[in-house]
Amino acid sequence: MSVETPLDSARLWLEFPDPEDAAAADAGAGPGHQPDTVYRVDLTWLTSDYTCIFGNGCPGIYADAPDVGCCTLGAHFTEDADEERVARVVATLGPGTWQFLEEGRPERGGWTEVEDGARKTRVHEGGCIFANRPGFPAGAGCALHLQALQDGVDPLAYKPDVCWQLPLKRSYRTVERGDGSSYLEVSIAEYDRRGWGEGGHDLDWYCTGNPAAHVGSRPLFRSMENELREMIGSPAFEELARHCESLLARTRTAAGPTTAHRRLLPLTVHPADRARRAQP
Repeated sequence: MSVETPLDSARLWLEFPDPEDAAAADAGAGPGHQPDTVYRVDLTWLTSDYTCIFGNGCPGIYADAPDVGCCTLGAHFTEDADEERVARVVATLGPGTWQFLEEGRPERGGWTEVEDGARKTRVHEGGCIFANRPGFPAGAGCALHLQALQDGVDPLAYKPDVCWQLPLKRSYRTVERGDGSSYLEVSIAEYDRRGWGEGGHDLDWYCTGNPAAHVGSRPLFRSMENELREMIGSPAFEELARHCESLLARTRTAAGPTTAHRRLLPLTVHPADRARRAQP
């Protein structure tokens, strides 16, 4: 397995105002109009070749649990609505999609648990209780994801927020301008191993900085377009995509427009992309 690249490297970041704020300024709000929301996005990450390789060589974040990928610890819910949405899906799961249906019944312990005061999906036999294991007739992987595919629904509608957002990291902060006004900064970045807290440094393997996972045929902002639209809204995504496409157009090789691979420009190409392309 390839060696993980360093956590910190040169990155190309872009800031742009909320397109709806910009539209208000164009509609006559005046030159003094300032946006209430500004998006800050990591173009180096979003135009990378990263793709999830679960089931295609992923060794799992812990060496003793290779079959559950990054689902070893269970999923923390972001809010009550997140858990309630998942609960509605759980009520529809059957034995054909969920290997641990019986273990997830209330009398057997249920499918949630509390850890350090936070509610999350329960861990069962070394992984999330929704993680079907190899040998299950419907296949290994998330039962919620499988149910979504069977229902013809985007998996992000069924899975806990943290699960469908990974490996994208959304964060918020309030920024004060020199004139005393402020705005909300919404950042979209790489959910690297530090996103897991202090324990992230103890993971045996992690994907976002590993060349083994930078083998996608499409840049990340396209392969995770639905997730990005859900996270920042379609108007902001269209603006983000415009800048990503512009960057790719300037750095693409003769391989053609269908590939994410680009010339090795250190600032704009993810270090794991560079490491993978340098492999024999």
